[in-house]
Amino acid sequence: MQMKYSDRKSVYGWAMYDWANSAYSTTVMAGFFPIFFKQFWASELSVNESTFWLGVANAVAGLLVAVMAPVLGAIADQGSLKKRMLLTFTILGILMTAALFLVAQGAWLMAMMLYIFGAIGFAGSNVFYDALMVDVAEEKHLDRVSSLGYALGYIGGGLMFTACVVMTVNPEWFGLVDKSEAVRLSFLLVPLWWGVFTLPLILTVHERGEGEHLMWGESAAAGWRQFVETFRHIRRLRVVFLFLAAYFLYIDGVGTIIRMAVDYGLSLGFRSDVLIRSLLLTQFVAFPAALAWGRIAETWSAKNSIMVCIAAYIGICIWAAGMETSRDFYLLAAAIGLVMGGIQALSRSLYARLIPIEQSAEFFGFYNMLGKFAAVLGPLMMGAASMLYGSARLSILVIILLFAAGALLLYRVNVESMDALKKSMYSSGSG
Repeated sequence: MQMKYSDRKSVYGWAMYDWANSAYSTTVMAGFFPIFFKQFWASELSVNESTFWLGVANAVAGLLVAVMAPVLGAIADQGSLKKRMLLTFTILGILMTAALFLVAQGAWLMAMMLYIFGAIGFAGSNVFYDALMVDVAEEKHLDRVSSLGYALGYIGGGLMFTACVVMTVNPEWFGLVDKSEAVRLSFLLVPLWWGVFTLPLILTVHERGEGEHLMWGESAAAGWRQFVETFRHIRRLRVVFLFLAAYFLYIDGVGTIIRMAVDYGLSLGFRSDVLIRSLLLTQFVAFPAALAWGRIAETWSAKNSIMVCIAAYIGICIWAAGMETSRDFYLLAAAIGLVMGGIQALSRSLYARLIPIEQSAEFFGFYNMLGKFAAVLGPLMMGAASMLYGSARLSILVIILLFAAGALLLYRVNVESMDALKKSMYSSGSG
């Protein structure tokens, strides 16, 4: 069975979900929440304690998604429920993010709990968003379509973040009392943006088997059986298993840098305005870079391009450990923007190329499970290093081990052998 390429409208409708939910990952997860948590909700805690608890929050959210993702993916495949489950998790993320507006100063535990559930909504929706890619793109277009999604995400998230930063820097322009009120209002604007720009996907993307839904109970039972079978299947598919092991390690480093960069900068004594401007720089550099990596992969291959990105991230960690000035942080932000979109988009498209098409949601459930579970290790490693040794600079160097181990495993992934196996499966009618 071949992947279908629905039409340009469905491709852009699918990619617009990246535009929609990147407002959360940029403005809340990477931007305002770490700063507001440290300086407003957890202001009574020490710098190292707030870093530790932020790491715990990210780790708990990642762990819960990791446990749920494969089974949820299997259920969605059995009942053609990918769109409906995406919407369910999106609503969870929207409601939890909006509720942050109500959290009073000093209530760091409540803020952390809402953040955890909001992160679950964000990460859970991405399981089904990623899986829907094979419903809108032919295999030969996967790199470009995946890169398009990330590119729109960077520009959409960047625009939302820019608007919130302007509101925070100049609260009087908007009739607000101070910067704190502006940040709190951002926790309402982000879910509004997220909800509105989810509509194109709902209206234009049609998954295979749509209209042939099983009941939720039937889907759950069939999904659990399929989950067990898929796990056995992955163990037999050595190429897929190796890729997932590599991805588990190197994406840990990527996710940790995204989630902990602002907290790291604050721990080194950088001003919050420098960190905010650096995040904006990363977003707008990442937009053209993600599109460029989609084309570069057509020449170098997705695997080789990912290896280059991993090498760049190792250099970034070394650079980050020794930086001293605001100029260093800006250069670091630009460097991250150049490779962030490439490693994320090409990992997704390479995995989509390796897996059976008909089981995309459950296979992407494992993919997202490893991605989110990996985000458990990185923040905890940084938090623990910061608490044990009292050194934020040492904590960033620990991440190099994850990138290096991931690169060694990725090197052993034989993409060509999997392509040949899939062609054999489809030609024999077993796919």
